[in-house]
Amino acid sequence: MLDKFITPVIKPLLTPIVATLHKLGITADQLTVAGFLIGMLALPLLAFELWYGALAAIILNRIFDGLDGAMARYAQQSSSAGGYLDITLDFLFYAAVPLGFILANPEQNAIAGALLLAAFIGTGSSFLAFAISAEKFQLDKPQFKYKSFYYLNGLTEGTETIALFIAFCIWPQHFVLLAGIFATACAVTIFTRIHGGYHTLKQLESTK
Repeated sequence: MLDKFITPVIKPLLTPIVATLHKLGITADQLTVAGFLIGMLALPLLAFELWYGALAAIILNRIFDGLDGAMARYAQQSSSAGGYLDITLDFLFYAAVPLGFILANPEQNAIAGALLLAAFIGTGSSFLAFAISAEKFQLDKPQFKYKSFYYLNGLTEGTETIALFIAFCIWPQHFVLLAGIFATACAVTIFTRIHGGYHTLKQLESTK
């Protein structure tokens, strides 16, 4: 929901950093992989209840996630392969955070963590599946033209998810409550995406 407002603010801030990295010969795909490896450090850190160490890994991962896309545009290296790598590693990272909290306290966090992981599968599959059909119908990307695929927006997007992860690390004792609230919000996103995506595609097919 907030991505379309946050992204235009962040993009100009990344340009000087990207320009410097480009001069050093660093590519967008290298930033994607480096950011993923840093982000995955959150899993063992969370499992051992090192909350602020995990928070640092999560924030660094998101910084790299912004840098790789900015680098691809700056260096004119945008590609389907890069977009595929980025989104795949992003979802592995997203799954690692709830898993870390489950490992930290299985008795308390397992059910809430499982619900959140299921919600992530729903939000991810609902927009990635639509992106395949959007490519088939060559739909424009009015709100996210910088994306390598059609980005079907919703109530819970990247900005909200990262805010949740930060809240998890600051208030780990409230993981169950926060995960439950966010999983409910994800359910709304899943419903609206499936409903909107289905009817959009039906309409497009009827006009072919």
